[in-house]
Amino acid sequence: MADDYYQILGVDRGASAEDVKKAYRKLARKYHPDVNPGNKASEEKFKQVSSAFEVLSDAKKRKLYDEFGPDAEKIGFDEKKAEAYRAYKSAAASGGGAGGMPFGAEGFDLGDLFSDLFGGRGGGGGAGGFDAADMFGRRRASGPERGEDLTARVQLTLNEAVAGTERTLSISRPGRCSACSGRGDSGRMGTCPTCNGTGRPRRAGLFGGSGVCPNCQGTGRAMEPCPQCGGSGIKEETTRLTVKIPAGVQTGSKVRLSGQGAAGPRGGPPGDLYIETEVAEHPLVRREGDDLHIDLPVTVPEAILGADVRVPTFQGEVTVKVPAGSQSGRRMRLKGRGVPSLKGGAPGDFYLHLQVKVPEDASAEARAAAETLSRAYRDDVRRELTL
Repeated sequence: MADDYYQILGVDRGASAEDVKKAYRKLARKYHPDVNPGNKASEEKFKQVSSAFEVLSDAKKRKLYDEFGPDAEKIGFDEKKAEAYRAYKSAAASGGGAGGMPFGAEGFDLGDLFSDLFGGRGGGGGAGGFDAADMFGRRRASGPERGEDLTARVQLTLNEAVAGTERTLSISRPGRCSACSGRGDSGRMGTCPTCNGTGRPRRAGLFGGSGVCPNCQGTGRAMEPCPQCGGSGIKEETTRLTVKIPAGVQTGSKVRLSGQGAAGPRGGPPGDLYIETEVAEHPLVRREGDDLHIDLPVTVPEAILGADVRVPTFQGEVTVKVPAGSQSGRRMRLKGRGVPSLKGGAPGDFYLHLQVKVPEDASAEARAAAETLSRAYRDDVRRELTL
């Protein structure tokens, strides 16, 4: 998100939803991979345009993007996290204070949010040494926890969505610290970092008024945190995964990769990774559910006399018979040539919408033929055109 989404689409920040859609369609047609086969620069530009449109076409996401900028994506456009982030920013602007900031909505852990935003998980807290757990007087969990579920987005062409495909993704995620095998400790006893060896909480009432440090149970001694991960058992890692995208996905479909999410704190099991698909609009083919639609140009003679014409589909070319006397707008169906069903049902259909085309530069001979053709009309073709 180094580039501003409004700049990518070339619209003002106050642009209407329709203006955003028009800008996207114009750029999508220009940079679509099917229009620029093999052009990596166009493919990358198309991905940027699609990402920008995904956010700015969604009213809720756009509102959070306008408020937080790139940080909106870091919090996953999650309104609960946004509330906590607003509280944090408000407290930071006023100098902090343990009593003024609310907890996150429905028990949301701000420590997780701030470590996501500012780097590092567990141990030392967020940016500038900010410790969300201490600030709210909440005790950190001491046992293993399940890791977070993560979401990655992939952009597909309509062809890939219909046929299915594979993607090799580079995923940055919280991984298990190799130095401590995810335990979070160094294996050595030392001064308790929570109470600085006093055995008592650093603030009155911080641990529910018990007067005993919950980390060392009042002994003042505890396992030293791992110097590599700060005690969380987690370090950021980048891994490459090959994902099979099944045929039939659409924008918003999710493919679940079990155990490929964030590593669990202190040796807990990892979460899952969800691959969310975004299918780009095709410059020629329209998708409605599992059905596909395309305008099929035919000549005047083909429409009058009938003809066998070749039609491209995502499964290969087929020959269809255009009936004699066909009019513009006539719909023909290719059964089962649409999008496969994700639920295992029958595939959709491919609909052809005939568009009768006249010659753009008619010769004298063609004009004479048109004069003859005009006498074939028995009635006024606009006789029922009334308002």
